[in-house]
Formats: sequence, C-alpha cells, structure tokens
Amino acid sequence: MSDALSPDAVHLGLDLGTQSARAVAVDGTGRLLGAASRPLTGRRDGVRHEQDPAQWWPALTAACRDALSGIDPRRVRGLAVDATSGTVLLADASGTPLTPGLMYDDGRAGAYTDRVNTVGAGVWEKLGYRAMQPSWALPKLLWLLDRLPSRSREIRLLHQADLITWRLAGRQVASDASHALKSGYDLLADRWPEAELSTLGVPAGLLPEVVPPGTVVGAVCADAAEATGIPAGTPITAGMTDGCAAQIGAGALTPGAWNSVLGTTLVFKGASPHLVRDPGGVVYCHRGPGGTWLPGGASSSGAGILARRFPGADLDALTARAAATGSTAVVYPLVGAGGERFPFRAPGAEPFVLGEPAGEAEEFHACLLGVACVERLCFDYLDHLGAPVDGPLTFTGGGARNRYWSQLRADLLGRTVGLPEHAESALGMAVLAATASGATLREAAAAMVRLREELHPDPARTAALLPVYTGFVDELTRRGLLDAAVADHAHRKAAQ
Repeated sequence: MSDALSPDAVHLGLDLGTQSARAVAVDGTGRLLGAASRPLTGRRDGVRHEQDPAQWWPALTAACRDALSGIDPRRVRGLAVDATSGTVLLADASGTPLTPGLMYDDGRAGAYTDRVNTVGAGVWEKLGYRAMQPSWALPKLLWLLDRLPSRSREIRLLHQADLITWRLAGRQVASDASHALKSGYDLLADRWPEAELSTLGVPAGLLPEVVPPGTVVGAVCADAAEATGIPAGTPITAGMTDGCAAQIGAGALTPGAWNSVLGTTLVFKGASPHLVRDPGGVVYCHRGPGGTWLPGGASSSGAGILARRFPGADLDALTARAAATGSTAVVYPLVGAGGERFPFRAPGAEPFVLGEPAGEAEEFHACLLGVACVERLCFDYLDHLGAPVDGPLTFTGGGARNRYWSQLRADLLGRTVGLPEHAESALGMAVLAATASGATLREAAAAMVRLREELHPDPARTAALLPVYTGFVDELTRRGLLDAAVADHAHRKAAQ
C-alpha cells in the first residue's frame, strides 16, 4: 500500500467557494481529522457578482490553522486547491490584484461573447461545447482588459485558485487545465489557442502556464507556512474547479459514474472514456485522470425553489407532511430569472405547475418531484448524446441530506444511489493531493471516499412515477423548450 493511503499520512484540501473558504485535513483512509471555514462576502447587483480578492488569502489561512490544530505537522504530505469555475482577476507581476474577482456567474461580459465565439468557433467546436457563455472567463478577461486604467505595467490573468497557489509558493506557479478551460485553454492540444487569443487582443505573456491537474507545481514557502500552519516544503498539487473537486470527493471517476449535486441548483459531473460533444452547447468536458473525460452540466433548477416558495419553513416537518400526501403534481423548479441552462438552454423559460396541488404540503412535494423530473431528463439527455450513464451514481449537496427527497429521486431514476459520508470539494482536493505521494487518483478515491448509505429504488414506485415524468417531458416539448428528438429518447428510456 502506498504511504499516501496510510492512516499516518495527512492530505489537505483547500476550497474557495462563493460564501466561504474551507480547509480539511484527511488521512489516507479518508478519516476526517480537521475541518474549518471562514466566511467570504461578495457584491451582487443584477448581472454583476464580484468579490474582493484581498479577502481570500486571510480567510483561507485562518481556516488552515484551525483545520490543522492538533495534527503533527510531520504527517502532512501535500495539498491541492479548488475554486469556483470561471472566476478571474487581473494582477500585476508581483501577484497584487488590480481588479475585483469576477465571480463564476458574473454576466457583464455579454457584449464580448459573440466576438469570442466567432473568433474561436473552430476551437470551441472541436472541444465539444460549441460556444462560450457570457459568464465564462474569456469574455470576462476582455471586459477587464477594456476597463484597466493602464496597461503600462506587466499584468497577469489569474484564476481564483491561482492567487492562492501564488501565495502558498511565494511565487507564481502553473495554473491547472481545469480552471483554465473557461479561459479558452485547448484541452485537446494542451496549449493556449494563440492565434485566436491574439486576434481577440489578449496580450502575449498575460496567460499563465498550464499543467494537468495532479501535477506538483511547487512547495509551501516559509512565509506561507507561518501564516497557514502548513509545513514549509509541503508539495502543492495543481487542483481543479469546485465542481470537479466535488466529483472526486464523491468518488465518481470510473467511466459511466456520475455525481448529482443538489444545492441551490442541480449540477452533474460524470466520467467518460471519450470526449462528449453536445450540439446544444449545454454540456462541456474537463480532462480526467488516465485519459478520461469529465462531462458535466448545470441546471438552473434545484433546491433554491424551496427557499423562494417556503421562506422560513421547517423543512423537515414540511417534508414529513409532503411525503404523506401521495401527490403527483409537479412544479418546474427554476431558480432565478435567467431561464434554463441544462438539459436545454432556454433564457426565457419560466416555472410552471402540472396538476393542482392542494395546500402547502402538496405544493412542497410538487417542488421535490419537479427537481427529480429535471434530474431524470438530464440523464436522458446525456444518454442521448452518447455519454455513458450506467455506472455508479452518488448524490451530494445540501438537498441530499433530505432522505425522503433522495429516495424519491432514486425511485424516479430507477437506480441505486450512494450517499457519501463526507462529500465536498475540499475533500476532493485532499484526495487529489494524495497523488503527490505516489497514489493514482482512482486508488486514492477508492481508499479515501466513504459511503454513508445506499438507497435502492422501489420498482413499484418507479413504475408509478414514470407517467408523471413523461407528462413533464411532454409539457416542456409543448412549450417549445425541449427538442422533440430528446423528448422521444426520454419516452423510449421510460418504456424500457
């Protein structure tokens, strides 16, 4: 057994999320030894969403010190960092931020997106996602460059995680291909598309060096060691985006395996032996370990519908009442005003109700069932694209803590579902960090990701729910939101 996977080894996972910076310390068997977080604040106004990068390092150093409290520093083997996908900033040559951090969903670069997609059409088509969206990092880079007061000094594009690895190493180190994807990095050619970026006006030397996730890019310097409590010399492993990190933390790495993350919205991450290309442009792939690909998509539907429709409610009590209703009404559970992103793109999509829920409990159940219907449709769409979907399935995210809801989702899918004991992005980075000590990523995940419980579908309930699901599919088609070919595929899968 590799020393990386022994009980004596300690691996650190560092996570920069939207609302907090988190650190976890995990041993080589997956036992959680320490965890801590510190809050982060942002500024939202319409399509604007930014954070002050100056808060990221102090928040993370405080979380690290707490997570490592009581742990012998000689046990620490390595660390990796994840952050929100598509969050970028500009910095000077010393690593001092020159701009706010434009967060993953900041939409102010909409005016630049058409040009990015025209100039880079050949690259984006080859990579399988057809077109960039306004919230992706490359349009935001052009937006930032146009608003920088002066370009007389040397400037650098940094992804959110890059600022942290710079502070940890005391110098700029390579970025990883996962965080660089939305900045335009060509995952097939393993290089920046220089001709296209030059045409877009991106200065030479602005972009970081990029390496595959899991590559050791540096070591913790003395100043960072003093600030964080991480021993000087600890290897820094190139990380991945938060969604990929959560996927690793759920152990969904073998081809056909999927992790469904139910938070405010619904996010899917899976593993495929081949690049999954999507003519609809709503699925895109990261590179995975061992030559695999990690396809994924993010719906605008999810548990956020509960906070909107039932503010301040006792959700446990409401779940118990909802479970007793037996209702089959369905709410299309869109969150926010931006329409739908996956399994189809429809900026004008709006929530709707099928059936007539009587009272609060039935309306609540209709929301739970609506999320389950969207989830099944997402898997049917992925199957329609040719992505393998028949491997192990895990549920994570805040919604997975509601056991009735998880069972309802498993029943509608007709699939066995695993609920990991500790599934989070920071844990995924601890697993990835273990590769610095000689383990492969799959070996580390097999040793360190623990299942808390398995849920098995009730065949009778699956049979009863499938007509509800196909009725939901038909309504989406009637409203012009869902392509008829996808609807036909969903019907065929339901009939099997």
